[in-house]
Amino acid sequence: MPALRFNTPRTNRPDKYQFNWLIASFLALFHVGAIAALFFFTWNALFVAILLYWVSAIVGIGLAYHRLLTHRSFQTPKWFEYVLTICAVTAVEGGPLLWVATHRMHHQFTDVEGDPHSPREGKWWAHAGWILVGNALRQDDSTLERYVPDLAQDKFHVWITEFHFVPTIILGIVLFLAGGWPFLLWGIFMRTVAGYHATWLINSATHIWGSRRFRTRDRSTNNWWVAVLTLGEGWHNNHHAHPASARHGMKWYEFDSNWYVILLLERLGLASHIQRAKLHSPAEAAESLAPATD
Repeated sequence: MPALRFNTPRTNRPDKYQFNWLIASFLALFHVGAIAALFFFTWNALFVAILLYWVSAIVGIGLAYHRLLTHRSFQTPKWFEYVLTICAVTAVEGGPLLWVATHRMHHQFTDVEGDPHSPREGKWWAHAGWILVGNALRQDDSTLERYVPDLAQDKFHVWITEFHFVPTIILGIVLFLAGGWPFLLWGIFMRTVAGYHATWLINSATHIWGSRRFRTRDRSTNNWWVAVLTLGEGWHNNHHAHPASARHGMKWYEFDSNWYVILLLERLGLASHIQRAKLHSPAEAAESLAPATD
């Protein structure tokens, strides 16, 4: 197994409620950059930001980190898995070992003690507080070995987790050379901040507002406007009811772009062993029309 050298032991770190000034400063810098982007608007820069948002936040986080690496909802050739992972790290949400470990913990302890970002500890906590306070994004080696043993065996995933900023730095240089400050500010800062809040809304809004088709043990909901912002990741109650399913939008009107990307990859020979939810029992198929509120 490749050596994991990301952090000091948990016993030597601050407690859960200590403010993380390093991460807070980093996030503040990106938000300032996103505001600055408004003063450097061009249509070309906007197009670049939209394209990179889709590549990093939608395909990268939603398809690669979430459906492929976390839940293994489908399989791809290793080289293509690595390509998708590079797309994901440009979302600047951490390396694959840390992201996947956090999300697997979320599924194990959804909305109970141990969930890294449950609204039971407050709406703001679920949205961004869990990142700013404590060490949720700095898991110790024993936690990583417990939750991501598959990725910890892979030298590439270990390496890219340790150096996950490198692709974004390279991308930033390329954007600046291609289009100056507008491309850099929109393609890196504005696009990244938009991706942050879209991802965080899945942690917060889709456990607070929306409808519940399935009677899960947690408070997950299907939220249409989060689904619009994330092109399909907002059908969260569907996902928690069937976490291994590669398809999250289970009705014709529940648009799920990554599901169609997976089907396209299957046609191209780049996706196989695709997991699908099997709705057989009346209890599974029954819909609850009552909205979930907090």
